[in-house]
Amino acid sequence: MKNFFTQIRNIWNHEELRKKLGITLGLILVYRIGSFIVIPGVNSDVLAEQMASSGSGGLGDLLSLFTGGAFSRASIFALGIMPYISASIIVQLLGIAVPAVQKMQAEGESGRKKINQYTRFLTIAITLVQAPGYLATSVVAVPGAVANPSTFWWFSAMVILVSSTLVIMWLGERITDKGVGNGISLLIMIGIIATFPQAIIQEFIHPDTGLFFFLVEMAFLLVVIGCSVALVQALRKVPVQMAKMQAGGSHMPQGEGARSFIPLKVNSAGVMPIIFAQAIMFVPLYLTQSETFQQNAAIQSLADFNGFWYNLIFFVMIVVFTYFYTAITVNPNQMADDLKRQNSFVPGIKPGKPTAEFLERVLSNITLPGSLFLALIAILPAIV
Repeated sequence: MKNFFTQIRNIWNHEELRKKLGITLGLILVYRIGSFIVIPGVNSDVLAEQMASSGSGGLGDLLSLFTGGAFSRASIFALGIMPYISASIIVQLLGIAVPAVQKMQAEGESGRKKINQYTRFLTIAITLVQAPGYLATSVVAVPGAVANPSTFWWFSAMVILVSSTLVIMWLGERITDKGVGNGISLLIMIGIIATFPQAIIQEFIHPDTGLFFFLVEMAFLLVVIGCSVALVQALRKVPVQMAKMQAGGSHMPQGEGARSFIPLKVNSAGVMPIIFAQAIMFVPLYLTQSETFQQNAAIQSLADFNGFWYNLIFFVMIVVFTYFYTAITVNPNQMADDLKRQNSFVPGIKPGKPTAEFLERVLSNITLPGSLFLALIAILPAIV
């Protein structure tokens, strides 16, 4: 514990890190302020009353959770980062089926910039589809929410939602480039934990919750957080050795080569599999809003995010997406080529293709427990 506080104190002694933290906190503050700015012409009090009277457990509650309440109050950030996530999923899937996208993925930094640009364009297209749907079903459909839904109001509201989504995307990218951590994941996390203090207070004052049970819940929460941190930090260190250098060929001493290791993360995909899987699982939730599917038992079972089938499919999709995203972000062939160029090798493994196959096998073995644990954490709220 003492070492932990020492590390926290050292953060403020590091000027560059202190600057990055300041940028990150500033951009997060902008995001939270935007979540409370209501679209002009909308009565957010009426929407709040409608949300309260409709009960919990619906699509609106889930979307509000991911947007920090912006969805339910018709904020300018109501659509959150989900259009960008949807666009990212589509582009990643195109990378499997479309050779042109595969080529861009293999081009390194320049290819990544092109893919990001196409993702932005696709985000705009998706937002142009989602914005009128959101306004029609979640805002205008509520009696008294909009006093005069004129053509100008529709146009201005759509422009605001599209522009705000681009602002959120920009905030996430700036956090990634100039701040600390993955910006998109951080904004999603901030949206989710925004209601955490209120939830803790409500749980504490709830008449059915005693002090002992409340403390047990808090202890369990800390255990889950600790396990999540362990999952993120867990590594498989693959030993690497540099080949013995000849006299005069290097300043390295003769004899045994220098030893190092390749750090392969147990969870190389991070939280992106959960984000991707959740974005797809929104589909049956959207379908239940249509009268055509309201009586469909199969769709209703998939829309119940506390139900068995929803969580089973959600679990499987997270595992699949973990392997999929790991395959995209970690390239054993590139690692093997880099080792060969650096005159390094994995002890007992021949350089080149055998090394690539070995790294791929190790990566596959450690990804399985990582993906299962990640999926378990994701469905834990439905279990407990």
